[in-house]
Amino acid sequence: MSQARNIIEQLINAAGGANGSGRRGSGGVRRPSGSQGTAIAIIIGIAVVAWAAFSSFYTVQPEERAVVKRFGSVIGITDPGLHFKLPFGVDQVQVVATERVLKQEFGFRTEDATQFQRTRFSADDFPGESLMLTGDLNIIQVEWVVQYRIGDPIRFLYGMRDPTGTLRDLSESAMRRIVGNRIGSDVLTVGRVDIANTARDEIQAAMEQYENGIRIITVELQDVVPPPLVQPAFNEVNEARQELERMINEATMQANQAIPRARGTANRIISEAEGYATERVNRALGETARFTAVLFEYRNVPDVTRSRLYLETLNEALPRIGRVLVVQDDQISPLPLLNLPDPQPRAQNLEAGR
Repeated sequence: MSQARNIIEQLINAAGGANGSGRRGSGGVRRPSGSQGTAIAIIIGIAVVAWAAFSSFYTVQPEERAVVKRFGSVIGITDPGLHFKLPFGVDQVQVVATERVLKQEFGFRTEDATQFQRTRFSADDFPGESLMLTGDLNIIQVEWVVQYRIGDPIRFLYGMRDPTGTLRDLSESAMRRIVGNRIGSDVLTVGRVDIANTARDEIQAAMEQYENGIRIITVELQDVVPPPLVQPAFNEVNEARQELERMINEATMQANQAIPRARGTANRIISEAEGYATERVNRALGETARFTAVLFEYRNVPDVTRSRLYLETLNEALPRIGRVLVVQDDQISPLPLLNLPDPQPRAQNLEAGR
C-alpha cells in the first residue's frame, strides 16, 4: 500500500512539473489548470486500478497454506496456487508453511553459515537447557531436537499467542520430568529410545490439549553425556562397571563349564555303582541258584554228590599246594627242600594238561 501511494505521488508531481502553464494563486502557489487537473485525475485513476489489480492476487507456494481474513474475520484456507482476494486491504492473507518440517533445538543451536557449512553451538553455550538431574541425583547434559509440523494453520495463528514458545516450554518440562524419573546409567545407555518416545507422546498430548495446531513428528536425543567437570569420574565408574561385567561373564562361563562336567562325573559314578550293584545281585542270584541245585542233587543221591564235591574240591586245591614228596620216617630226602624248584609252574602245567 505504501509503495502504491508513493507511485501515485510521483505521477502527480511529474504531471505538475511537465505542464508549466499552471496558474499561480495568492502567495505564489501554483494551481493546476483545467486540462492539468483532468490529466492528474486520469493518472490517479490508472494508479488506483493498477494498485487494485496488483493487490487482488496472491500466490501460495506448494509447501504452504494461506489463511484469508476479511475485515479481521477468517473466511477460509487456500491451497497452493494463484488466488484472488478483495483489494485495498479488505482481505488479508497470512501464509503458513504447513508441509515443512520445522524443529526446535534444545541444549545447542545450529546456524547455516553457508550452503555447505553449518555452525553448531554446543551445550556449553546453553547450560540452562542441557543440564538435568536424574533420579539417582546425577547431573547429565541432554541435547535433543523436537521436529513438528503445523497441522491447523488457523489454530496455529489465532489459537494461542506464542505457540512455538509454548512448545519449547512444554518440551523442556516434559524432558526434565522424564529424565528425572530415571537413573543416570539408563539415560546414558539403553533408555534413550524409550525417553524420546515418551517425550513425543506427552508433548503431542499437551499440544492437543492447548489446541494450537502443532503436530509433533519425532523427538530425537542428540548427545547425552555427563558434564565435563565429572567426566573423569564418570569414565572411572564406567570402567569399573565394565570390569564387573567382565568378571561376571567369566564366572558365568566357568560355571557353565564346571557344572556340566560335575554332572557328567556324578552320572558316570552313579552308573558305575548301579552296574556294580547289578553285577553283585546277579552273581548272588546265580550262586544261590547253583547252591539250590547242588542241594537238590545232594538230597536225592547224597553219596554221589558228596564224592563229586570232594573230587571237585581236590581238583581245585591240589594244583595250588605244590610238589609233595612222600618219604618214610627213617629216610632222608635226597635233595634239600630249600633247593627244590618252585612246583607252581608244573602244577599249572598239569592243570592245563588236564
